[in-house]
Amino acid sequence: MRLFLVRHGESLGNINERAYRQFGDHNVPLTQWGYRQAAEAGGVIASYLKALPSSGFQKLHIWYSPFLRTRQSKDALLEALPENFVGDVREDYLLREQDFGLFTEIYDHAEQKQKFPEEFEKWARLRSNSGKFYARPPDGESRADVAQRVRLFLQTVMRDAESSDHNVAIVGHGVTNRAVEMNFLHRPVEWFERSDNPGNADITLIEGTRSQGYETILLHQAADRQPGQEGQLRNAYGADVTITPKTGG
Repeated sequence: MRLFLVRHGESLGNINERAYRQFGDHNVPLTQWGYRQAAEAGGVIASYLKALPSSGFQKLHIWYSPFLRTRQSKDALLEALPENFVGDVREDYLLREQDFGLFTEIYDHAEQKQKFPEEFEKWARLRSNSGKFYARPPDGESRADVAQRVRLFLQTVMRDAESSDHNVAIVGHGVTNRAVEMNFLHRPVEWFERSDNPGNADITLIEGTRSQGYETILLHQAADRQPGQEGQLRNAYGADVTITPKTGG
């Protein structure tokens, strides 16, 4: 079995947190750069599959989160993959991003504390007493909650894979993709606490068999913007929309 974990490409929210307030977390689009990143990731997967022995080739089944940035990333992958390489393409709500509740549109801790002082202090105590993995943001989900729903999703993947070799791509988010890796490889909570989210459009490959075990590698690390490219392709993919930086005053 091969499991390609693909994080969505760069979104407007990745370059400016104000995008979450403008669009809502579920509807934040990719940037033009992010779509290019995701298409490149699709090309990497296509090259990997082409290099496999023809006798063992199986079509790639693609799962994706319902959020706009992951749907757009899935479309970019499909553009780069030969049509005859692709099997089922399915959405699953269990792959959505972690729900941060009251803090969904506010990622700065100082601003969280200013706007929701009581809720922030309660959350801070939970993080201190129970650890980041178990602490729920107010009205939101903990990372443990995400890991639980991802485990339910993986039951479907493993059931589909029982009859033959299986190639699967999951187009998801940083936290959800880490939760997939944690559950699939039986990583401890400490691993999740120490690990970082993959970069935008990075590909983690999990490969192996149930009897012999699985290995994981970072198959592809997407290109970041280089000096001189900071202002390029920052508009929303498919629309002439961008988020202007805050100015002083």
